[in-house]
Amino acid sequence: MILMCTLLSAAAVAAAGLIGFVGLVAPHLARRMVGRRHGRLLPVAALTGGLLVLTADLVGRTVIAPAELPAGLMTALIGAPFFAFLLWERRHAPA
Repeated sequence: MILMCTLLSAAAVAAAGLIGFVGLVAPHLARRMVGRRHGRLLPVAALTGGLLVLTADLVGRTVIAPAELPAGLMTALIGAPFFAFLLWERRHAPA
């Protein structure tokens, strides 16, 4: 089962790029905004994910115009530091 999940994830990243960071970052951001109640969390996470992709695409198109940076690169530049912050915060949280 783990091998199958790994292969499916690898195929999705190979097809779509690193935009998968959106699916990991958006729920954490939404949880910080509205709390843990799923009735509010799911719609806000969906809107946050859409806004994150839109912003990443817009920044990728305008930073070095007329050339473009891939949206996946921009989401990775946002997602990696965010996850480092989450790990740091969890490690330094009171027990």
